[in-house]
Amino acid sequence: METTCPCGSGSHLDDCCGRYHAGTPAPSAEHLMRSRYSAYVLGLIDYLVRTTLPAQQAGLDRAALLAWSSQSTWLGLEVESSEVLGGKPEHAFVTFTARWHDGQGEQVHRERSGFVQCDGQWYFLDPTVPLKSGRNDPCPCGSGLKFKKCCAGFI
Repeated sequence: METTCPCGSGSHLDDCCGRYHAGTPAPSAEHLMRSRYSAYVLGLIDYLVRTTLPAQQAGLDRAALLAWSSQSTWLGLEVESSEVLGGKPEHAFVTFTARWHDGQGEQVHRERSGFVQCDGQWYFLDPTVPLKSGRNDPCPCGSGLKFKKCCAGFI
């Protein structure tokens, strides 16, 4: 029996987000965001960590991610927009609404998330994990640009 992908695409999991969970790089920021939502639904915490900007990964609270993932009933995802802004490295914003039910009742979260593509891999720029970079320091994404000229405006 094939499982429908939690991201709301209507496709089978193996043909949709499952291939990204298995290691194929997501081809766009929107695909990465959808696959991250699916990872929350499926409890794939390693994937959530792996697809966050490497400079932020050590600052993630894996236990909190696992608790939120496993203690929630995920109700759906709606992608409102995906803006690819280009540049070197390429950046994008994805605006979405996620719904879930937890011990406090039904929850709705709307977010405009920033993403960066480095060496063919898209990464989530997590606004809850501070980057230890000054505006004139090299960007933590590894682009070689100053932080202020690269990822600073996307977090």
